[in-house]
Amino acid sequence: MDKQFLEEKARQIRIDVLKAVNKAGSGHPGGSLSAADIVTYLYFREMNIDPKDPRKEDRDKFILSKGHAAPVQYAALAERGYYDMEEMMTLRKLGSGFQGHPNMHKVPGIEMSTGSLGQGFSVSVGMALANKMDSNPGRLYVLLGDGELQEGIVWEAAMAASHYGLSNLTAIVDWNGLQIDGNNDDVMTVRPIGDKFKSFGWNVIEIDGHDFEDLDRAFGEAKKCNDKPTAIVAKTHKGKGVSFMEDQAGWHGKAPNEEQLAEAIKELGGEE
Repeated sequence: MDKQFLEEKARQIRIDVLKAVNKAGSGHPGGSLSAADIVTYLYFREMNIDPKDPRKEDRDKFILSKGHAAPVQYAALAERGYYDMEEMMTLRKLGSGFQGHPNMHKVPGIEMSTGSLGQGFSVSVGMALANKMDSNPGRLYVLLGDGELQEGIVWEAAMAASHYGLSNLTAIVDWNGLQIDGNNDDVMTVRPIGDKFKSFGWNVIEIDGHDFEDLDRAFGEAKKCNDKPTAIVAKTHKGKGVSFMEDQAGWHGKAPNEEQLAEAIKELGGEE
């Protein structure tokens, strides 16, 4: 694993996210930044994908169940070569395919249109089951927000995934502790996340979601588990990488202004 390469990609993806959300004047930077390292690892280290053949039969698939964090997936796909970065900068503009939530019919590399929380996770279970029935080696990766775990549909899907022994499915929980209305623990606690998944028959790995060595270990262990799905509970910080955004629920769905953008890019070591 080239840790330095991944760190640089994650840094650039964070900058891309902030520029796009600023240009749009709206969007969700906080949860995009918290997930940037996870998404970077998936697209640049973990997944069997090909930007030149985005629909290849045996590809791995990533589902962004917390669809409001679309900017981080758009940025990763652009950095990976699925399209030019200039296209992503039309985020949320009238007529753009780069909508506020991912649309599988508009953007190459998007496997599922998501946004209604819990549904992306449920669809990933169906996709994993289909691959298993078809003897397709492609693996499924799905990213959930921690507030998303408050949706009952998540636990119905978790039960089904365990029942069918979907070892080709890995769920990652972006556990930044915050949601649009504040702290998870105040709104509706989701603790203990790991124990909940274990009780539903999942293999559970708890990590630092900003540590590439932890991510490397966790995804390696997930591949070795051949009888049940794996949940990686990744502890993260909302707004990671930008001091005035970190651990602030107010940055869940607010765009930085020009001054804030310049300060954020400076902190990330980029150029405006």
